[in-house]
Amino acid sequence: MFVFVCAGCGAELTTPLSQVSLPVHARQKYGNGAQLPVLMESGTFALDPDPWGGPWRMWDEIDPGEAEARGIYAPVHALSDSTPGASVIAPGDIRGTRLIPEKRGGACCGLDGADGPNMACETCDLPVATRVDDCSLWQAVRLSPDAVHRVPVDGIHAAPLSWAELAEKGEKTPPFEPIATWGGRLGSNHYWSWSPQWEAAAGRALAHLLAASDGRPVTVPHGLIAEVFQRALDALLPAGPPARRAVLAGPGLSVPDVDTDILLLPTHPQTGEPWSPTGPAASAYPVPLPFGVWMWLAFPEPRLHLPASGTMPDGVLRDDPPPPRPHDLFRADAGTFQHTLVRLPAVRSPWLREILENLTQYMRTGVF
Repeated sequence: MFVFVCAGCGAELTTPLSQVSLPVHARQKYGNGAQLPVLMESGTFALDPDPWGGPWRMWDEIDPGEAEARGIYAPVHALSDSTPGASVIAPGDIRGTRLIPEKRGGACCGLDGADGPNMACETCDLPVATRVDDCSLWQAVRLSPDAVHRVPVDGIHAAPLSWAELAEKGEKTPPFEPIATWGGRLGSNHYWSWSPQWEAAAGRALAHLLAASDGRPVTVPHGLIAEVFQRALDALLPAGPPARRAVLAGPGLSVPDVDTDILLLPTHPQTGEPWSPTGPAASAYPVPLPFGVWMWLAFPEPRLHLPASGTMPDGVLRDDPPPPRPHDLFRADAGTFQHTLVRLPAVRSPWLREILENLTQYMRTGVF
């Protein structure tokens, strides 16, 4: 466990926190006017290895060698020049700070952090963090790495859960969820949609699937996996050559066949490390999926289309219908896809570079 303290005066700025992996949807901008929930689970923090926010430098101001040294292998509109390594926490875990009103930024319904750190230490007034809670952005506080220090505190330093323990907990991320809004013309304040977390997860995974394809078609198993990936794979990859096969693998599933080319694997929610297969499957290309999304794909919840027969179980007072299914086709998050793909060395290939250059057109035609 750790607390974060002000680098200027040493005042404590957070509750005790344990480190976890940064969620894949941390940089997602979702919809228009949507009220997204808190990014981080209370009592946790995650390190963001990449710079975030201003100041910005346009791509033509950056030497290609410098970009590659930062792990970026294809052009982007602009690159953040801020200090990397911010610690991301839930807004409810911050302590001893005040908002800086003049640093509101260009926000619409809240704070977007565009003007830099907007929270100061109450004790010494040093700007120490940036709160983000604007519409269409996940709510979080980003602690500035050059303004805070991480200090160990007494308590239990538990080891990360094993894969078996994670599977036993069985925490899954449903593919559909209600999205809160600021109220529509008909008075509704929410609508049912594909989960933003699933769209971000698919954006990252799709970038890896393209990199693993070597420009050949890729097939995924039928069902929900195909609904999430196959339409985009068919639109982005050429038809004709023998297809590469991607399958789901991980704890509790049978060992994939020897002719499997690509594995869709879970990443550990605490360490961020992917599950490691053994045997011949170890040579397959690993495509990461957040553990909660992977769990739903590997062990889906039953969906009853008709009421079950018999009487209600003891203690059950209601029999609610299943959540409504969205009418729209699934679309991977384009921003997460781009953020991932430009950081894969495979993007140097001309055919992958062309996909990036035509990303806006793919968005207009409904691929993303």
